[in-house]
Amino acid sequence: MTTITLDSLTDSKPIAIEVAGKRVCVAKIGDEVFAVANTCSHAEADLSDGDINGFAIECWLHGAEFDLRDGTAITLPATMPLETYTVITSGNNVTISEKKGK
Repeated sequence: MTTITLDSLTDSKPIAIEVAGKRVCVAKIGDEVFAVANTCSHAEADLSDGDINGFAIECWLHGAEFDLRDGTAITLPATMPLETYTVITSGNNVTISEKKGK
């Protein structure tokens, strides 16, 4: 489990953090915060270096897009979804943790 501040997030600008030894991409979209695996499921590229459009994050390397809400691969060349993380916001604190059962 990792806690960051809501103030450290800029709308539609992803960042990378570490949660339980794994690199995680965190993004704030409006009033919501999402966390997915930081590594593209198609190639070894950091999604936190990509662009966000709506609820989709685009991998800068080959253009694959993923839905930040559930990790679904939206466009080719990616076909495998991303692991998603539990996000709990309380005041200015944002806690990100692995989903139960993983």
